[in-house]
Amino acid sequence: MGRLIGAGIFGIVGVAILMSLGFWQVRRLEWKLDLIAHVEARVHEDPVALPAEPAPERDRFLPVTVSGRFTGEAVHVLSSIEGIGPGSRVIAVLETAGGRRVLVDRGFLPESARAAFAGAADNVAVTGNLDWPADTDAYTPAPDLAHGLWFSREAAPIARALNAEPFLIVASHDSAAAPPLVTVPISTAIFRNDHLEYAITWFLLAAVWAVMTFALLWRIQRSKA
Repeated sequence: MGRLIGAGIFGIVGVAILMSLGFWQVRRLEWKLDLIAHVEARVHEDPVALPAEPAPERDRFLPVTVSGRFTGEAVHVLSSIEGIGPGSRVIAVLETAGGRRVLVDRGFLPESARAAFAGAADNVAVTGNLDWPADTDAYTPAPDLAHGLWFSREAAPIARALNAEPFLIVASHDSAAAPPLVTVPISTAIFRNDHLEYAITWFLLAAVWAVMTFALLWRIQRSKA
């Protein structure tokens, strides 16, 4: 009798844990869909003037427009694009007529064009979305300052290095951009949404656990008989 009760408790607890993980993923799915809908709506709003003090909690993905000149100061964040190959995201300093120095993610530049890329330009108009990327982790290498190569688009350290404000304007339109530079606007494709697959996996594992528990209880009952 003790084995039967123990196996039953073990099975119930296992199914409960797996089901709870599945429902947690369902809740994450609902949250992610709401986030994607919010971002999709916001990135297509009419652009406004750059706020005096942008804040990530309030202004992330806010469409803005800014004009001035590209000073020629920039860093290159190693990246790649399918169909083009390796290259870098160009994070450049744009200086406004009022003297603000802001960082513009101008887009993707193929590796073969990086050495010849000058980047300085006057009378530039940029439209894009504010962002504060957080793509640095414990495995991200330190930047190669001697060659201007970085491995993360996190705005704060780049801003310190270039003496600029600590946020990015990810360009959707850059009047000074020309091939081979390719603008890479913000889109909802940056959000991975695999919560449904995870939820289905957890629910299937719960079903398998339940079937195995019933099989074990049946075997125990038969052995007693």
